[in-house]
Amino acid sequence: MTITVAQSGGPTAAINASLAGVIVAGQKSKQITKILGARYGIDGVLSDNFVDLTSLSEADLALLKQTPATALGSCRRKLTDEHYDTILANLKKHDISAFFYIGGNDSMDTVAKLSRLDSDIKFIGIPKTIDNDLPETDHTPGFGSAAKYVATTLKEIARDSFVYDVLSVTIVEIMGRDAGWLTASTCVLQSTGEVHLIYLPERPFSLDAFIEDVRKLHESGQKQVIVAVSEGLRNECGEYAGASAQSGKADAFGHKYLAGVGKFLENQVCERLGCKVRSVELNVSQRCAAHLASEVDLREAQAVAEAGVAAVLEQNANSVMMAIERVNAPNAPYEANYTPVDVILVANRVRKFPEEWINSSGNGIESIANDYFLPLIDGLPKHISL
Repeated sequence: MTITVAQSGGPTAAINASLAGVIVAGQKSKQITKILGARYGIDGVLSDNFVDLTSLSEADLALLKQTPATALGSCRRKLTDEHYDTILANLKKHDISAFFYIGGNDSMDTVAKLSRLDSDIKFIGIPKTIDNDLPETDHTPGFGSAAKYVATTLKEIARDSFVYDVLSVTIVEIMGRDAGWLTASTCVLQSTGEVHLIYLPERPFSLDAFIEDVRKLHESGQKQVIVAVSEGLRNECGEYAGASAQSGKADAFGHKYLAGVGKFLENQVCERLGCKVRSVELNVSQRCAAHLASEVDLREAQAVAEAGVAAVLEQNANSVMMAIERVNAPNAPYEANYTPVDVILVANRVRKFPEEWINSSGNGIESIANDYFLPLIDGLPKHISL
């Protein structure tokens, strides 16, 4: 049989490990004779643009796993009715039996729609997103590495800010449109005083309350305040908090480009408090920082993809996404299993950060969340404090 694989949506530091997982599993199987990669996501299927991955060497695969972003290229294509006949014709042209799509919420919608085609082709979703907002899975490949990069970078930003004995505020803008998982992961720095305020899209954002939170910290003796904010902060009216600093443009799925809330808050702090203030927008570095990739993340990204191939070969699986299931044995080391779930339960749905893990003031995260994040981050650097 011939299988094909494609990557979609925003890149991550681990998405190529999932690509490698499909290839490795395909090479091991006696049933699979050819592995094709579709260039630029579903666009590659539409344009009949495939590359043969069947004979990649072990050295190539090792290099692929440590390469960030999407080696096959990506897209943000929202399918319309006229696309389906072309997709089906091109898949049949290459005698493809199974299609593995590595992506996030919108990509799972594509898998769900393709699964309804009148064909014998199996469509399998392999999860990926630094936002960690896919339902039916404990977490998503790509998230652990992004969280490690964000937490490590905030530790270093904090050290930089602490060198001056003056009142200051440093605001770090972190990706997260509708769910604040990545911003919330900075809570692992709360106990060491390297982040002081955390704001997520899950709670309405009040500019006045934010300014007061900063003022109180300054008055309490905390001269250098480090703030982590999600790019998707919304006010009580549901409007993006940083709308005045954003372009207003949107992608093919109608998602607005949100960068700018950090600069907006920087200007507000400067105007209202008059102290030294700086905003830092981490931007795409959050998803392409392979130099800080989590080993747990890379390992799971490959394993969940291999499990997807096995689900087709052993269970005749179709219209599913492979989910990661955390093993919660008391006092045992972190472990995970991989299991198929109905892709309809995932498509176009968003898993929010748990409300009970946000503190009552809406400006920090309860310490219980550390147990969730730390195994996925898989280690942070240590610094001395004199």
